[in-house]
Amino acid sequence: MAKASHSLNPAQSEAVHHLHGPCLVIAGAGSGKTSVITQKLARLLQAGYQAKNIAAITFTNKAAQEMRERAKNLIGPRAAKDLVIATFHSLGVRILRSEGSRLGLKEQFSILDSDDVLGVLRDAGGTVDAKQAQRWQWTISLWKNQNLTPRQALAMAKDDDERAAAIVMERYQERLAAYQAVDFDDLISLPLRLFQDDAEARGKWQDTLRYVLVDEYQDTNAVQYELLKQLVGDRGMFTAVGDDDQSIYGWRGATIENLKRLPLDYPNLKVIPLEQNYRSTGAILRAANNVIGSNPKLFPKTLWSEFGEGEPVSLIESDGEEHEAERAVARIQAIRANGGTVSGGGDGVAAVNFSDFAILYRANHQARMFEQALRRAQIPYKVSGGQSFFDRAEIKDLCAWLRLLVNQDDDPAFLRAVTTPKRGIGHQTLAALSQFSGRWKCSMFEALFAESLGTVLSAKAIGSLHEFGRYLNELEYRARHAVGAEEAKALLMEWLSDIGYEQHLLDSEENEKVATARWGNVLDFIDWVAKRCGGEITQDGGATFEEPKKSVLEVAQTISVILSLAERGDEQDQVVLTTLHASKGLEWPHVFLAGVNEGLLPFKADDEDMTPQRLEEERRLMYVGITRARKTLAVSTLRRRKKGRETVMGVPSRFINEMKLGEGDGPKEDPREKLKRMREQLAARAAATAAAQQKDPER
Repeated sequence: MAKASHSLNPAQSEAVHHLHGPCLVIAGAGSGKTSVITQKLARLLQAGYQAKNIAAITFTNKAAQEMRERAKNLIGPRAAKDLVIATFHSLGVRILRSEGSRLGLKEQFSILDSDDVLGVLRDAGGTVDAKQAQRWQWTISLWKNQNLTPRQALAMAKDDDERAAAIVMERYQERLAAYQAVDFDDLISLPLRLFQDDAEARGKWQDTLRYVLVDEYQDTNAVQYELLKQLVGDRGMFTAVGDDDQSIYGWRGATIENLKRLPLDYPNLKVIPLEQNYRSTGAILRAANNVIGSNPKLFPKTLWSEFGEGEPVSLIESDGEEHEAERAVARIQAIRANGGTVSGGGDGVAAVNFSDFAILYRANHQARMFEQALRRAQIPYKVSGGQSFFDRAEIKDLCAWLRLLVNQDDDPAFLRAVTTPKRGIGHQTLAALSQFSGRWKCSMFEALFAESLGTVLSAKAIGSLHEFGRYLNELEYRARHAVGAEEAKALLMEWLSDIGYEQHLLDSEENEKVATARWGNVLDFIDWVAKRCGGEITQDGGATFEEPKKSVLEVAQTISVILSLAERGDEQDQVVLTTLHASKGLEWPHVFLAGVNEGLLPFKADDEDMTPQRLEEERRLMYVGITRARKTLAVSTLRRRKKGRETVMGVPSRFINEMKLGEGDGPKEDPREKLKRMREQLAARAAATAAAQQKDPER
């Protein structure tokens, strides 16, 4: 029998042991929420629940994996194996694989990634403009996250752009249905529709998942909330764990309204705040509490810790971005030299790794100056959250072909390869092929050669499909026999020529320079594959040896593993550069918050209004940044900053004033005078804005 640990504080213990009715745990930053969830899993087993009847839902695969490992250590591998620990999307896949036939989906439906979606949208909208397709993608995704159908979206459209997007959305949905495909948003919205319309399916899953835990509840959108309600039913046996002060994803559909709705939908909801922080010092937590205190509170809480006051939060003022980067590097070097403190007082012996440092910023473009400064100082670093080489559309195109060579039953790879580049095979032909394959329970590639395909497709369409199929079979044979780097590269270049891929890139991009850059990525990928066919030279313990040569097909067979390893990389001793959004859920001993200026944080574009709701979310983002720090925190502001091609006066962010700092380590100036000067700058800016509005009330 699993036993819950007794190393819980009183609030955590109350959350773990509340089993009879709905529960909301307001988990402040660093308050041990993952421990509460895993301990509650153990407590539920202790109370008689079967592991297979408990679900823990997270938002990322990484979080799900961490929870799975913790559960395994706490309750043992056998019990942990049967727990349903999944992201919302992977749970949606599980439901649709089981019940999809009720919605007209075959069991092996395809899941389209973001690039696949853009391709279908370009086709549905009759455009080659990738940016326009991307705007449709964002708009349609938001509508789906609000549970809107194309007709509802059209009825609510505010302007011509939204009306056009709603029309494209309807065509897009028709194509998805025809292709037996879904996108990521459908993985939530389709199970919701199923449960709303089908009482038998709903009852089956409510009996299967008798207790549900949801992590990062503040990040749920409207559709996820409704899906949760359908899963838990009238019993309401669930625990939601979240923090209204860390709701920072409104731009992608997450809504803090879900926290407001819980007490209304579940009047017997038990609310338990976790306020003891196990991460940060008192000085850091005080700054965080002060900032977030300016937001209206849904569920009041004040973070505290037993780690003592710690070092004061440092306020750094720099002349510009380059100076700011230099000061960040100097700070890293000083803390390492001082054994983990800013200005000395450490024993100078404690090891401080580069991976103990993070530089956080509001927007990706801010990373460039820090990269340059770190390279000059020969400090290793990694930029987290940037686009991977293997995430580029052109690389995914080629990987789809290679996947299809290995597994001709891979329908998503088939759909991508057969339409990239276009070869006169339209969506109606593919729709008929998909329906035919679904009826005969075979892959689309296998269906392509079926004798009875002529009953649903014209001779011309079948001819085009057969031409593609014959070429792929021939390519598979040649890939099996092309061994070594030279033969591999010759085959791969001939393949690109055969399918006209370079011309495809030129045709699909309005900007020739962009197309040329994408073709350069393709050539790099070909070299990458050929090198792996060529028998790489490796070293092990000083000995050098050559690995055996491989065929293109052998490399293609392992490409998923290769890509996975390339993505993951080894954990190295590097300074982390990342956005504030991407930093959520992470922590470092030493954090440098960059560019804390009006216009950057809070972020405001020239053509948008700063609504109270937007300002509150930006303030929560500042709070998230502050609470990533364990031992030391530096908040950096710019006297002058780049804005496009211009340099403008830098105004310290209002959030600095709200932190109520007593001292900083900026220029040699009385900290109180510095804060007074910053407040005066903020007041002058407010007065200028008020004067402008008096002249032009429309502003």
